[in-house]
Amino acid sequence: MRLITALGIGVIFGLGIAISGMINPAKVLNFFDIAGTWDPSLALVMLGALAVAIPGYRLVLGRPAPALEDRFHLPQTRVIDRRLVLGSAVFGIGWGIAGFCPGGAVPALGTGEPGVYLFTASLVGGLLLAQGIQRWTGSPARTPT
Repeated sequence: MRLITALGIGVIFGLGIAISGMINPAKVLNFFDIAGTWDPSLALVMLGALAVAIPGYRLVLGRPAPALEDRFHLPQTRVIDRRLVLGSAVFGIGWGIAGFCPGGAVPALGTGEPGVYLFTASLVGGLLLAQGIQRWTGSPARTPT
């Protein structure tokens, strides 16, 4: 049941990303081009997502437990440290260069465009590299508990 629910949620998310045009890297990059061909539609998509997510979180987190789990798996820290800031910067730079974020790249795989496959392969490579660095340095991975 959990896998079917996750698939359904993923399909709804992917459809929303596709319908909003956010699988088009040019549309995303135009959002960042404030001095040129600025396109505010990404901000509108984000505002729409927040309009759904904020009341949704309030509703769900008011329950004693999630519907398909025994407890909520939320971050246990609110510390903003070097690791978080550097990771966020790398994420943002990658998004700004490629025009994809992971959430938009997965539905874009269906377009067959070579750039999205290169981005996704780079994303997976970056994740594996980060895991290797964590093992090599002995730095524990952050996982919600």
